[in-house]
Amino acid sequence: MNRSVWTWGRLVGPVLVLAVLVWRLGTSPFLAGLRAVNGGALAAGAALVVLTTVCCAWRWRIVAGGLGVDLPLPAAVAAYYRSLFLNVTLPGGLVGDVHRGISHGRDVNDVSRALRSVAWERFAGQVVQVLATVVVLLALPSPAHGYMPWTVIGLVAAAGAVLLLSRARSLSARSAWARLRRAAVGDIRNGLLAEGAWLGIAIASALAVAGYVATFLLAARTAGVSAPPSRLLPLALLVIAAMVLPSVGGWGPREGVAAWAFGGAGLGAQRGVTTAVIYGVMVLTASMPGAVVLVMAWFRRSRPPERSQPPLRERAAHV
Repeated sequence: MNRSVWTWGRLVGPVLVLAVLVWRLGTSPFLAGLRAVNGGALAAGAALVVLTTVCCAWRWRIVAGGLGVDLPLPAAVAAYYRSLFLNVTLPGGLVGDVHRGISHGRDVNDVSRALRSVAWERFAGQVVQVLATVVVLLALPSPAHGYMPWTVIGLVAAAGAVLLLSRARSLSARSAWARLRRAAVGDIRNGLLAEGAWLGIAIASALAVAGYVATFLLAARTAGVSAPPSRLLPLALLVIAAMVLPSVGGWGPREGVAAWAFGGAGLGAQRGVTTAVIYGVMVLTASMPGAVVLVMAWFRRSRPPERSQPPLRERAAHV
């Protein structure tokens, strides 16, 4: 019952956000975003998505290697494109990552470790993104600026609580909590904090966040927003942070937070929705290589195996 409610909530919530936006703002911001997209913006967005995808794939390769599962960079890039395409076309926003982990796990005959590498790779990226967002929102004015001191206190308290729990002694060394804690500590030590790994993960994550922000700023310029980058940067990070929430193919929370952030910054809620729509179209278009990867994988699976030729001597014996 609870799982069913959660599943339906993940679908209904984003739809309700979009319905409220249409009720309050009308359909004109959405249609304006679709009309404003042009070939130049799509090409530039695709180039930026190449940067972010390669950086994320590089981060995944580092984490997977630390956990002991081999992952060549070209295969990681192809799988990440496929994951991006599934995430922006299917509800939930996590289907692509689950598929990525399971597919890699089948390739290396270790689904559990491959799924953990995906989870820790996403976790590392979110940590870097949260840190960058907090720093920018503390330094630059935004609708969330007044809430940032309390946000920082909450994050520090949460991190302290996790640290205390991780050091707490379980009543039984064989309990489920003890096993989970040992597994998590081992994964973090080997996959995220190993010598040389943490620096590569941090650089890849920072470049990926920069790519997301640049794509959003490009969408804002395409929407006709002329505000300086220093004013748009905190808004971009706020909208990008909302993309981790459940959505319908990426739609819902992104447009809702964009409307709130742009409205609070005096740029107009309608312009925020238009920018978010353009961003969504740019990312969807740039994810099309993932569809090609899916089709190629399906073709390889559906193609019947080639029958091997018998040895030359065996063929000669039948002549």
